Amino acid sequence: MQVRIFGREPAVWVYTINTLVALLVAYGLPLTQLQVATISTMSTAVLAAIVAILTRPFVVSALTGAVGTTLTAVAGFGLELSEAQIGATVTALNVVLALVLRMNVSPAASAPPYHPGNHTGRDLTGL
Repeated sequence: MQVRIFGREPAVWVYTINTLVALLVAYGLPLTQLQVATISTMSTAVLAAIVAILTRPFVVSALTGAVGTTLTAVAGFGLELSEAQIGATVTALNVVLALVLRMNVSPAASAPPYHPGNHTGRDLTGL
């Protein structure tokens, strides 16, 4: 199953946001180069988070990576977070997700025993 947001792939939305920002800057929106790069990074990170949330099976590292990227990118608008603050936030998110997801995850049944040397699936005891 392919993840779509309002009927479009996430990459289309990232391109659309970047194009709109470039258009607005061309018509006089006073954004610095750092702020434009920050908007691009944040839009990519937010859409990556949405895709991570919608994807099954859920991949915790995809969501926490997107959140970490977003927290780093907001520095372009003046919110300075230290590496320790970003790390603590991502760690807290991991703990919350582990608590929430653990209720919905159960261990898989154990695999059948593996017998070295018999890779054909046939009974070779009579040979």
